Amino acid sequence: MWMEIAAAAALGMMLFFMYPRAKHWMEHGPKAEEGDWQAVVLPLAAVIGFVILLIAMVR
Repeated sequence: MWMEIAAAAALGMMLFFMYPRAKHWMEHGPKAEEGDWQAVVLPLAAVIGFVILLIAMVR
């Protein structure tokens, strides 16, 4: 029980200290441009296809 409380406290402290940094990054980070979505979708589709291939090979 004490381990769960310690983990929850550590998680809470981590979120408390990371929130200002994440807010700063969101406000001052690079903005998305026109070709950015395609650069994300292609590798994501490749990973999904690979996982589907692995599942098909196991069956």
